[in-house]
Amino acid sequence: MSLPVSRRGFMAALSAFAASTALSRRSAAARWITSIDPGFKIPAREAALPANLLYPPMDLSYFDKPIHAAPAEFHLGYAAITWGGNDLQAMDDIAALGFPGIQLRSNVIGEFKTAGELKDLLERRRLDFVALSSGGVRVEPGVETEDLAKHMVNAKFVRDAGGLYLQVTDQLPRRPVTSDDYTRLGRLLSEIGKRAADLGVTVGYHNHMGTLGEKPEDVDRILDSADHRYVKLELDVAHYVQGGGDPAKAIDRYRDRLLFLHIKDVETINPPINGKNYRFVELGRGHVDLPAVFAALRRVNFRGWTVIELDAVPDPVRTPKESAMISKLYIEQKLGLTV
Repeated sequence: MSLPVSRRGFMAALSAFAASTALSRRSAAARWITSIDPGFKIPAREAALPANLLYPPMDLSYFDKPIHAAPAEFHLGYAAITWGGNDLQAMDDIAALGFPGIQLRSNVIGEFKTAGELKDLLERRRLDFVALSSGGVRVEPGVETEDLAKHMVNAKFVRDAGGLYLQVTDQLPRRPVTSDDYTRLGRLLSEIGKRAADLGVTVGYHNHMGTLGEKPEDVDRILDSADHRYVKLELDVAHYVQGGGDPAKAIDRYRDRLLFLHIKDVETINPPINGKNYRFVELGRGHVDLPAVFAALRRVNFRGWTVIELDAVPDPVRTPKESAMISKLYIEQKLGLTV
């Protein structure tokens, strides 16, 4: 015997059924109501749906609208290398100039009692610990265990001090370089990157003059040999130029692998000093096309740290802080960025 069911009863029954299971189907619900009230008519749209439809129809048109990447955003830091190991003074000067981030070298591990002490000092100065320069990886046989241990000590220090990245370079072997050296370096960098990732620290390979990664094609070979998931590129724009490359093109090429950058300038000197015909200088005083570098970063929507670096003050009459001010003024007045 069929029971009379009011429209209100229909709706109550439908709601109860829908709430009973997360996988309920509107068409199945309508057919269920029909089973208790033969007079209920299934809407034509739902009657045409297959009985085993997992989800009800939904409007997916908004997925046709592309989701654009966020615009470029630069965080400007400064490297403490210019202060030659006087890192407390470097922290004070960099913070006084208004830079929000700092890069330090591995000598700080012996300079401070604990990573926590360094973390507190940086927090008081409102400085983010962007990266630690961890030194070079050797491709010579017999030193792999030692190198891995050293870089893991440094990675743990970065983590405990609240830092972000571990910068790694390489050392030329004391023999002619072979093609296998690039493959081996890529494998070693990958192993360091994997172990550092377990600590929450990302590894960036720093291209550098006087290393396996001196020329653009050498950088390509190294990065091609390394696992892209664990080894990113920390592009030093001045070293890249001195090695014969165009850093703007490198930014385009490695747009999805850029970790952070060293913003740096270099000039040619004659006669050479200590066998080098170049030296690094304050921003705007060399021949690196820095406007093109930042235009490329905007083009690829880079969002991250750009660390200004100057290995040493080129003019002894200036202090490291004065050199940093020159670069800051260039960044703000010529490039229109705010530190």
